[in-house]
Amino acid sequence: MGGTGRLTKVGSMRTDSSPGTLPAREHLPAGDAGTPVLDVVIPVYNEEKDLQPCVLRLHDHLKRTFPYAFRITIADNASTDTTPQVASRLEAEIPEVRSFRLEQKGRGRALRTVWSASDSPVLAYMDVDLSTDLNALLPLVAPLISGHSDLAIGSRLARSSRVVRGPKREFISRAYNLILRGSLQARFSDAQCGFKAIRRDVAQILLPLVEDTGWFFDTEMLVLAERAGLRIHEVPVDWVDDPDSTVHIVKTATDDLKGVWRVGKALAGGSLPLDRLARPFGDDPRDRDIKDVPKGLARQLVGFCVVGGLSTLFYLLLYSGFRVFTGSQVANALALLVSAIANTAANRRLTFGVRGRSGAVRHQAQGLVVFGIGLALTSGSLAALNAASSNPAHSTELAVLIAANLAATVLRFLLFRAWVFPEQRDTPSTVVASHNPTPNPSSPAYSTRQFPQSPQNYGPLPQRTPQYTYDTAQFRAGEAADGTWRDATMQLQPVRPHDTDSRDSR
Repeated sequence: MGGTGRLTKVGSMRTDSSPGTLPAREHLPAGDAGTPVLDVVIPVYNEEKDLQPCVLRLHDHLKRTFPYAFRITIADNASTDTTPQVASRLEAEIPEVRSFRLEQKGRGRALRTVWSASDSPVLAYMDVDLSTDLNALLPLVAPLISGHSDLAIGSRLARSSRVVRGPKREFISRAYNLILRGSLQARFSDAQCGFKAIRRDVAQILLPLVEDTGWFFDTEMLVLAERAGLRIHEVPVDWVDDPDSTVHIVKTATDDLKGVWRVGKALAGGSLPLDRLARPFGDDPRDRDIKDVPKGLARQLVGFCVVGGLSTLFYLLLYSGFRVFTGSQVANALALLVSAIANTAANRRLTFGVRGRSGAVRHQAQGLVVFGIGLALTSGSLAALNAASSNPAHSTELAVLIAANLAATVLRFLLFRAWVFPEQRDTPSTVVASHNPTPNPSSPAYSTRQFPQSPQNYGPLPQRTPQYTYDTAQFRAGEAADGTWRDATMQLQPVRPHDTDSRDSR
């Protein structure tokens, strides 16, 4: 993505989070700078039969249709058959093919390791069975090249997708995505399709936050990216199920559900530093001051109304329950107190977008002040009703309380917006976000292996003597593979071109 760029913006962030560490999205330069723009990773485990047809077909497609320089990287997850020899043979014959050998299994581990080492500005991966039609590859990566989006996924569940697969897998896929929507509020449609891409500058910050090293890796990456406000582009795909797939459905589903619970717990506790993924101030149009358009007012009104409607139902249920055991005033106070605490927490997160634990106690205290005002309105309404009628009907009490709560709701929104969760308007300061596309070798987060540059002019695929040598790449086991941040290192041996398959006739 060119040389080092520097972006200077004057202003402050919308929320309490720290200034963003991601650069502003920019269109990748059209000229060939010697580094492949796209690196397509194919993670494999014991795929000696399918690997060569897959790589040859993918390479032919990219040579014919992709307008930028590219690389195909084979990530071998500890295969025990002749997959390493097939990979080395392809690397020796095709200039744009590279291979990695990992001694531990795990698709997520393979993707994290190779993506962390790649120097290409756009990183993608696809399954070796090529179930997805390759015509979707350029639409997948184009929004990342243009700077429009941060991640891109192929979706088999989009309306315009054309999918051929059995009812069992269809049911499992749709049920899993419904679980994600219900538990993690995911808005993307297909987490499991093996056809995804990410910008490298985003991957450098996002991958250390992803813990899973197996099949849940994709889902965790997408959920964290979405919660951080990154843009995910979805591409409808044509997809044909591979009947010979070696994926263990039951074990994979169990591991995925465990991952959903772990990520949901971390998000609810605010323990994930998603503010690292914030863009520089001004990159988001919502940062701009536009005359006569209050920032976020429409969205906040919708969120507040939804939360308010649910809170009112919750309050009425509580009031009806407490009313069985006590008088109307005590029941009203208790129901309003409990519902007010829940209302403040929900509005804090959903309506005004305040995340994490910072300021939570202060917000709840201010919310209780607002609760006191609502209590005065509703209690005064009940007192007036009791003065007018010595024994009012329960339905009449509820009607009076609903009217009083509507008035209190309007006042609550105004106080929340202006006092409890105001827009941050700090003294203008200069926020500088530096963008250096080249990883820092001394950085504790990454230790990378640089790939050799791709040739400028591509010819036919000759039988050739390997021109590249590879040194053993060392990755911090925690940072590049497991996310456990240990000091131990593991050796990743790239497959070497002279490791030939004794069973190959060539």
